[in-house]
Amino acid sequence: MQEKSNLEQQKKDLQMTLSKLTHEIRNPIALIQSELQMIASAHPEITDFDGWYHVMENLEYIRNLLNELSQYNNAEHLTLIQTDMSAFLNSVTHSFKPALDYLGISLITDIPENLPLLFLDQVKMRQAFLNLLRNAQESIHHSHGIIAVSAFSSDNNISIQISDNGCGMTKCQLKNIFTPFTTYKPEGTGLGLSVTRQIIQAHKGSLQVHSIPEKGSTFQILLRG
Repeated sequence: MQEKSNLEQQKKDLQMTLSKLTHEIRNPIALIQSELQMIASAHPEITDFDGWYHVMENLEYIRNLLNELSQYNNAEHLTLIQTDMSAFLNSVTHSFKPALDYLGISLITDIPENLPLLFLDQVKMRQAFLNLLRNAQESIHHSHGIIAVSAFSSDNNISIQISDNGCGMTKCQLKNIFTPFTTYKPEGTGLGLSVTRQIIQAHKGSLQVHSIPEKGSTFQILLRG
């Protein structure tokens, strides 16, 4: 019991430290970006400099990293609302479809109209599903990409699958994909899937993944009513 209490206190301390760090770093980054924009406005020719693009790109990366750190730190703080899961899942997939259409990736959905109502933090759960859809999209590097989203209910629980026919993952990669700051993408932060699992677990759900290299991956989410 004492060990559990110590772990919870360590977790709270870590969350407080992350919150302070992201806050303290975010302010000077915003100032730097504003100052650079003022310089570019006064001297437009500077944007033709080869290194300008890389400076702005790295600043944007830092901003994204700070946003994901904040999301990681706050993933367990939920505002629950009774949610029509059929409508919710259809809304999430429809919002992502234009990006897939642009990339030539087919989206196949099988979402029943009579899924049970669940209490969700809609903002955070939408973020979790969009993270999984984006992960599936980024794994596809060929011209016949397919992402399939399906759902079914049993005993007031809902199982949701997001599958792709992308590059897949090795057993070694599968062991580490939910570890913060572990990424196999050139521009990844290694926090997206960690945040996703935290959000789902905060809802008393579970997230599992099955993958075969060069065949694709399937993420399975179980949400309990």
